[in-house]
Order: sequence, then C-alpha cells, then structure tokens
Amino acid sequence: MKVAIVHYWLVGMRGGEKVIEALCNLYPEADIFTHVYAPQAMSPAIAAHRVTTSFIGTLPFAAKRYKSYLPLMPMALEQLDLRGYDLIISSESGPAKGIIPPSDAVHICYCHSPMRYVWNMYHDYRERTGLLTRLMMPPMAHYIRNWDAISAGRVHEFIANSNTVARRIETYYRRQAEVIHPPVDTAAFETVPAGELGDYHLMVGELVRYKRPELAIQAFNRLQKPLVVIGGGEMLRELHSMAGPQIRILGPQPFDVLKHHYARCQALIFPGEEDFGIVPVEAMASGRPVVAYGKGGVTETVLDGITGTFFHEQSVEALIDAVERCRTIGVESERLVRRAADFGVDRFSEEISRFVDGVLARRRLTAPGVQRAPSRAYLVQ
Repeated sequence: MKVAIVHYWLVGMRGGEKVIEALCNLYPEADIFTHVYAPQAMSPAIAAHRVTTSFIGTLPFAAKRYKSYLPLMPMALEQLDLRGYDLIISSESGPAKGIIPPSDAVHICYCHSPMRYVWNMYHDYRERTGLLTRLMMPPMAHYIRNWDAISAGRVHEFIANSNTVARRIETYYRRQAEVIHPPVDTAAFETVPAGELGDYHLMVGELVRYKRPELAIQAFNRLQKPLVVIGGGEMLRELHSMAGPQIRILGPQPFDVLKHHYARCQALIFPGEEDFGIVPVEAMASGRPVVAYGKGGVTETVLDGITGTFFHEQSVEALIDAVERCRTIGVESERLVRRAADFGVDRFSEEISRFVDGVLARRRLTAPGVQRAPSRAYLVQ
C-alpha cells in the first residue's frame, strides 16, 4: 500500500508535527507533502522520509513568511500530484486537506482544528492586525472559507484531536468525526520526590494573545509568588515589561530544561483555551497538577479536583482562586502519571491503525464501485 501524508507546513516540532512523527513511525515508507519544509527543524523520524513541497516553498521568503501566502495555498494543494497513492492522510490546522485525491484512494483527515483564522477565531485574529490587513481580510477569508468547506467533500473520513474539535467539524463542515487524541511522549518525562520540589508555578507554551499568558503574569504579580515562564512568541517583550521581580521569563528552552522545570513545579498554569492541549498532559506525566481555564481540550485530559483545578472565567481573580484550591486537592504523583499515560504514543498508534484498517476494510467491501461518504460541504454565504 502506497501512503502519502499531507501537512500544512514543517517548520518546527510542535503538536501537529508530533502527530506527523507518529504517523511516520507507523507508515515508514510514506511520502510527505507540505507547503514549506525546514529539515533542520524536524525530528529524524520525519527527516528520513521523502518530502515534496508545493510551489509555496519556492516563493520569496517563504521559509519565514509562509503564512503571507495563505491565499495561494488552496491552489498550491490542488497542484500536488498524488496519483498512485492508495491511502492519503492529511493533517489539518493550516491548509492540507484540500488536495485532489485519486478516485481510487482513501483520504482520511486528522483535524487539529478547522482553520481558526477563518472560522472560530476569525474576529480575534482580525482585530489584532494592522489597518491594511484588516481591510483585506474579509474578502480573503470569505474565499478561503468557501474553499475550505467545499474541500471537506474530498475527505472520506475525519478524525478530530478532541471532542471540542469534533464539534467544530460538525458545525463548519457538517461532517461527523472520530475522536483520537494526539500522541504525547509521556515516557520522556520524570517525577521527583516531594523534597525536591521547587517553590514556583510554571507556565509553558507559545506566548500569543489567545493563550492569555498575561493572566498568569498579573495573577502572580498580585500573589507575590514565584512563576517561571518557558516559551517564546509575539508577547515575550510585553510580558517582560509586566513581570514583577518574582517572575522569571526564560524564553524558549531545550527539552532537558523544560523537563527539569515540569518535574519540580508546584503546578502548571494553563490560562488559555486550546483545541487539545499537550502541555497539561506533559505536566501530569511529570507528576504535577494543572491549574487550567476549564474550556476546550483540557476538559478531556485534566480531572477537576483530582489532577488539577479549573477556573471558568478568564480573570485574574478566578485564576488566583484556582491556584489556592489546587493546594488543597492532595496531589498523588502516581495518579497523575497514570492519567497522562492514557494519552501516550502507543495508544495513538493503536487507535489510528484500528481506525484506518476499518476504513480500508469498508472500502474493499464496496469495490469495484467507489462509494464515498456523502459530502455535506456547503457554500458559505
């Protein structure tokens, strides 16, 4: 069986790329298609595969400014030649599923989320842009939104990375999705005895506005308690200017530093809403509880009052209250590690294999006629 994996862009090892890495291990002979490829930023498992880029990768400054070419990506995807492939797995968050599959191929889309910047977070993204982009964004987003909805009809089966995303797929594409949570390498983390714990709380992730990192800074300024922040992004400088003396903003750090801080923190602070949220699972794999905004994918991983505490309003007061409540839940590191193991890499591979095998078996039963799942794609007016 000839397999193709399609991903939006390969420029760093984040959550979406961890899924690609697991798929590469599951299908070692698969070819990869993407818009932009930075091999030096990829894991050996991905770099070992043959990677083909769309014409986006040949455009000026595409290596760093690839998102500027978003309006061209629908056309670029449709130019990718996937003839001869039996199974195509697209990985969607940026544009990926809109390829033209061969009529005798099976196309499965693993969806991290329908494109946020044209769907559920369109207004958030638009209000943060400059005047020119704000004026250009409505017609561009309308075009991409229509294409995105139509291209959902080229997918035989959807997989969502969380129930939160499955609901979006149903809302925007009018399609049902199987939920398979993404892989987290839980075995890579460590726990330490209580006597080795530090006095700090920890926040990890990209420092961008929708993740609400400023809430954590403001809360710990008020609490006058230590907070360590690991990650980079557009808000890094702004957060530095907000932070009091008890807050250390370390910026991006290598895995060993991240692992060390996970294992020794009092708790992880997770103030944003995520589609799934790998960071809380990594914290639990380190035996540490999570203080999280109780919305989105975190509600499927963290057990409120057992492996962490939720707050239900994105305010400083609500976050402080959740931090104080977390101190009373009686943390059992072994229980947290067991919970994290439910989201491990082996579990992901087994669930993906079982799902793909089932789809292929149903496909064989309908041969030689090709019977697709009815497309419910629609034009957005």
